[in-house]
Amino acid sequence: MEPVPSVTIPTGEEWIAQVKWDGVRVLTYADSSEVRLYNRKRNERTMHYPEITTISEYCSCRSMILDGEVISLGENGKPSFRQVMRRDGLRNIDRVRSAAESVPIIYMIFDIVYLNGVWINDKPFHERNELLSNIIIPNKHIQLVPSVSQTQELFEAVKEQEMEGIVLKKINSPYVFGKKRDDWLKVKNFQDIIAVIGGFTLRHNTVNSILLGLYDSKGRLYYVGHTGTGKMTMNDWKELTKDLQEIVTDHLPFDRMPQRHTDAIWVRPKKTVKIKFAEWTEGGALRQPSIEGFIDFPPEECLLE
Repeated sequence: MEPVPSVTIPTGEEWIAQVKWDGVRVLTYADSSEVRLYNRKRNERTMHYPEITTISEYCSCRSMILDGEVISLGENGKPSFRQVMRRDGLRNIDRVRSAAESVPIIYMIFDIVYLNGVWINDKPFHERNELLSNIIIPNKHIQLVPSVSQTQELFEAVKEQEMEGIVLKKINSPYVFGKKRDDWLKVKNFQDIIAVIGGFTLRHNTVNSILLGLYDSKGRLYYVGHTGTGKMTMNDWKELTKDLQEIVTDHLPFDRMPQRHTDAIWVRPKKTVKIKFAEWTEGGALRQPSIEGFIDFPPEECLLE
């Protein structure tokens, strides 16, 4: 279930608010014989997060399906999308043990839809939330997402901390699989999108800027801007250079040639990136885009809405 974007914050007894954690959505399927983890795109992540699969350490139920967000805290103590993607993007599972030490994660659980052989997704949110608090024992890797009734005050606190935003939920809302419903809302402190990389520029043989695109309704890749800033280290830029050089092409991937980028090197639209930005310009470009982190996401689903 996904929240619907909103610019207003409802108040009243029927609404609660939760922090919107900047991480990776993970569903946990567990019974007496095994535990399996899947992300929002149904890609398995069981081997990536062994901290979650030791379910007997934080829950004693026979079977369950949990919903939550895997996050990793940066040096400033705030969730870092770039940091958690270092874990989620692992392709060599042999590196999980060392990654678990260098990039610790926390599973922020916010819902349960199945418990001890019974589907409970139709129960109201406040009942599911109470069940969670009764069965989950938090530890350094497992936490429950707190719910507060002071919706506006939580958003102001999130803004002050420069975090992503909040999610608002009606206390009587069911959990509807695969749907967006307006009894779950998200209000963001800043905007973000997942875009396709269509090209790059170099400085001293290292990528210093990436060209971004989104697909329109006819399947054409529309250029929406470029960026060379974000939460990137020098080593990150070198790794990106290596990745992009493997998909270089002579073919222009965008629907039309981006202005001021005749010196760009084009790539096949395979790699996707989460971008934080201030707003859309009247010309259909991103204002002040910056890189949040690289994400395994289907390029064809990066759409111009």
